[in-house]
Parts: sequence; structure tokens; C-alpha cells
Amino acid sequence: MFLLSLGHALIGIAVALTKPFPAAEVWPWLLASALIHTAYQLFLAFAYEQGDLSRVYPISRGAAPMIVLVISIFFLTDTMELMDYFGVLVLGLGIAFMARGVFTSGESRRLLPYALGAACATAGYTIADGLGARVAGDPLQYVGWLMMLSACVYAPAAIALRGAAVIRASRKDWVFGLSAAAASFAAYVIAVWAMTNAPLALVAALRETSILFAVLLGWLLFGDRMDRGKLISIALIVSGVALTRL
Repeated sequence: MFLLSLGHALIGIAVALTKPFPAAEVWPWLLASALIHTAYQLFLAFAYEQGDLSRVYPISRGAAPMIVLVISIFFLTDTMELMDYFGVLVLGLGIAFMARGVFTSGESRRLLPYALGAACATAGYTIADGLGARVAGDPLQYVGWLMMLSACVYAPAAIALRGAAVIRASRKDWVFGLSAAAASFAAYVIAVWAMTNAPLALVAALRETSILFAVLLGWLLFGDRMDRGKLISIALIVSGVALTRL
């Protein structure tokens, strides 16, 4: 996580050098989002210490679109078609169904507060970044400055909590971390751009379809078991996406 944050900061610096300084009205969104992103990273790190990816990811990512949807309905001016609402609900249900059975062990009960904290943080930075990028008018500029600020907040927090061990890494780890940072930076710019052109809840839900590809790749490439529950989840996710396009 530390290397990922550092990679984001380096890319953010490169972007910032080619873009104007953010307007004053953008800074509250940037600062709020930087704090929320740091909370998300810390919650996620603590959750992974309590349980593995298959237990943490569906909870932390599946709940976020539902939170964004509820906040959008009551507090935001975004409007969606009726089928979009149904689609988001079905899609979120499909992602959440991936978490079936996770509450049957002590491990899962220990990770639950952290995973839910990560879900709330995901919803928080989704809303902050969507609204902030709309104010900024330039998603690339916004994300570049955001990643720099997030690294400035996260790095001291990580070192304070974990010590200098978070900095030490092999050359392979550095290459992997910086490569992942470049890919995730590009993906987030696209997501933020989408949020400037579409309802936040819809983008938040569609963004989490990544879990579908993770399951399929695990099955096709690594021989993970494809059971009935996973098939139901896949069907719900695909149905949810289809409903948003009707």
C-alpha cells in the first residue's frame, strides 16, 4: 500500500507540472478526499490483517455503491432512471452475495468493522471526488493533485503506525508497486471523469464490477472453484449492468 501511494504521488507530481493550480473552491474537496482516502487505505490494511481477500473485498467494495445510492437519493441532485436504480441494487446484491458465509467464522467477525469502515470510506471519497472534479472541470488535474495530497497524509500515518518497515521493499516489490500505481491511477482518472458525466451512484456500482473479472480470472487462470454461489453472483452482477443500460 505504501509503494502504491508513493507511485500515485510521483505520477501526481508529473501531472501537476502540466496543469494549472487548482482553484480555491476545489481545495476543500481535495483536502477532504485526501483524508478519506487515507482512512480507506488504513481500514483496508487492518482488514487484510484479519482476513484474506476473498472475505474482505466483497464487504468493503460491495457495500460502498449502496451507501452512495442512499446518500445520492437524499442529499444529492443526481437523477437516474428507475431502471438505473434497480440495476444498481441488483448489481450491489450480486457483489454482496460474494460475501456469503463470511460471518460464520471468528476471522470474519474480527475483520467486519474494518471492512465496513473501508466501505464507508470508499463511498465518502467517491462522493467527494465526483463533486470535486465537477467543480474543478478537469478530472486529470483533480486526480493528480489528489494523489499528491493523499500521499502526504498517508505516508506519515503509515510510518507512525508501522515504522520504517513500510519503506523497506525488494526491487521486485518496487517494480510491482509502481506498475500497479500507474494502472490504478489511470483507472481512477477514468472513473472520476465518468463521475463528471454520469450519476455518482451509477458509476460507483459499475466500478465495482471488477470483482466479476477477478472471479473469472481466478477460475480460468488459477483453477479456483466455480460453485453455485459464484454463478448466482455473476448472474446478478451481469443482470444489474444490463438493467442500467435499458
